Amino acid sequence: MSTATRYGITIPFDGVPLHAHREWFATLRRLGYTDVWSAEVDGSDGFTPLALAAAWEPELKLGVAITPAYTRGPALMAQSVASIADAAPGQFAFGLGASSEVIVANWNGLAFENQYRRVRDTLRFLRLALTGEKITETYETFHVKGFRLARVPEQLPDLYLAALRPGMLRLAGKEADGAILNWLSADDVPKAVAEVEQGGGAGKEIVARIFVIPHEDPNVARTIGRRMITAYLNVEAYAEFHRWLGRGPALEPMWDAWAAGDRKAALAAIPDEVVDDLIVHGSTSECRAHIQRYMDNGISVPALAVIPFGVDLAGVVAGLSPSAATAAATAVSTPN
Repeated sequence: MSTATRYGITIPFDGVPLHAHREWFATLRRLGYTDVWSAEVDGSDGFTPLALAAAWEPELKLGVAITPAYTRGPALMAQSVASIADAAPGQFAFGLGASSEVIVANWNGLAFENQYRRVRDTLRFLRLALTGEKITETYETFHVKGFRLARVPEQLPDLYLAALRPGMLRLAGKEADGAILNWLSADDVPKAVAEVEQGGGAGKEIVARIFVIPHEDPNVARTIGRRMITAYLNVEAYAEFHRWLGRGPALEPMWDAWAAGDRKAALAAIPDEVVDDLIVHGSTSECRAHIQRYMDNGISVPALAVIPFGVDLAGVVAGLSPSAATAAATAVSTPN
């Protein structure tokens, strides 16, 4: 499918209870998926699905994209990361990020402030804590006194940073093992990767969560995509990200309507081109070609987030897989 050797998908799947994922994990491995990436928003926590995957399909690589830097204290964060790393030696990558005011403040009642410094401090603390070093340290955004991790993993996990704009992207390049991108187009990837490299991160892993609506009716896909876009891109961090990417003029009418409380007008104001840039949609073969563009432009670990509206999830997961891409390429190259 590409020169990249990793190809991931987001778990858990919507509509499938966690206890029923064992067969799904086996199927993913058989289809050529190398990675499963969880998230931590309003569904499962980021770690439990990965613990199940580690137990049921230990050959899969695991990642969480992302865990907020605020919603666990530093010591508990280190324990959570170390536990998955201990359960899946050499297979786990931890994604850390600022998250959003909605998740941190509105849902968890915590102050959402000093985002850059909080993420940086948490990353630096984890680097040290995961080695088993005893830590008494005053960071800019928190203080730790006398903590030592009692169960140090055999292999230290990679630590990635979720990053949107230059400051955090460069921090990922300088101090993390890779960067995690979200809500950007295939053509936006080089601009983000350039900032990671500017921070000294040339050659580091670049993960992207890529939203996929495998529906062949573009009107249906765009309707769903518009709802997703209004849910995310009205969050300040994502709005500023898209202004930086140059998408401000296209999205300003949506932002204005949303701020005025006119949700219907906000949806209608999103141009088709923006939906088509940010949401992969169409037949599974068209979706694979679009995903390939992300990989060609610098994504080393795609983490597909499949929205299986009106289609069979199993068929879609198979149709988007590396094995399907290989079969299609073989069919094209084989003479009649």
